Amino acid sequence: MKPGIRRLLVGVSVVAALLGAWGAQAWHPESRHPAAAEAQAAGASAVGLGRADAAVLPGVQTLDFDWTDASRGRAVPVRLYWPESASAGTPVPLVVFSHGIGGSRRGYSYLGAFWASQGIAALHVQHVGSDRSLWSGNPLQLVGRLQGAAQEAEAQNRVRDVRFALNQVLAGSHGAQIRRDAIIAAGHSYGANTTLLLAGAQVQRQGQVLDLAEPRLRAAIVISAPPFYGEPDPQRILAGVRIPTLHVTATEDVIRIPGYYSPASDRLQVFEATGGPSKALAVFKGGSHSIFTDRSGTGGVELNPRVKAATRELTLAFVREVLEGDARELQAWPQRHAALLNRFQPSSLP
Repeated sequence: MKPGIRRLLVGVSVVAALLGAWGAQAWHPESRHPAAAEAQAAGASAVGLGRADAAVLPGVQTLDFDWTDASRGRAVPVRLYWPESASAGTPVPLVVFSHGIGGSRRGYSYLGAFWASQGIAALHVQHVGSDRSLWSGNPLQLVGRLQGAAQEAEAQNRVRDVRFALNQVLAGSHGAQIRRDAIIAAGHSYGANTTLLLAGAQVQRQGQVLDLAEPRLRAAIVISAPPFYGEPDPQRILAGVRIPTLHVTATEDVIRIPGYYSPASDRLQVFEATGGPSKALAVFKGGSHSIFTDRSGTGGVELNPRVKAATRELTLAFVREVLEGDARELQAWPQRHAALLNRFQPSSLP
């Protein structure tokens, strides 16, 4: 690993590890959508090799696959939320989602299931080097496990996980029903950093460049992205983003633990530095960093479900603007949710 690359990714790692340590105390990363929990209680299989779970929402098929990337000797478990409408023969768009540190393929179901209910397939990738297994084992060694999970090798492996999973699903039985021109990356927290690297963020030092961009992506959804610490000029890194992006955060999207503080303004700095043909920003009032996970109640018992519902609508409107060129839903969205918003900056697609 080249020194400049190591400096950047270790910087990202520090934030990700701190997020994980905070999350371990505050919430269980596997909190699931209530409908999914009910299905499990009723005896539905929670994990099956390519086997359908009970649908989280009507018209949605939930499939788990346990793939292995032989070239890296690395497991890549995924959950696919599949719109049953796709069986009619019309290819559907695909969102590939990357979880935060300590998460899994089962997280962020409120997004994946919703997208599928709207005719958009969602592939949620589990990153085994930074997933829920970090919470197991000796609690005194948790910080060490988090730090190890957030090193530069794992940051790169996360990108490769997404690319491998995308290759697998496109080559599999569902591939013929996926639009090759309508693939979008999305992620939260550490997963948002993964998404930005896939979108074209570049590390550059002394003429050495690490370019992990995925050329098949049409757009990216970036939720609560930590900044690329260790670099004095974030624009130098993020100017290389080549596709439209949607950034989602909140005024209390803050990391505050003993000895470390990352303000919500860090998320705004990432937005301002991001390049690409267009970018949109939504900042909710209040909230928390984990309000965008499946955990209910965090950021406010009443606010939490309202922000989740608004985020679902926003991401759908963004996808439709990018894929269909119709900005009406995105333009109407801030009026519908004005009471929740601190700031909204629309995109400006040509």
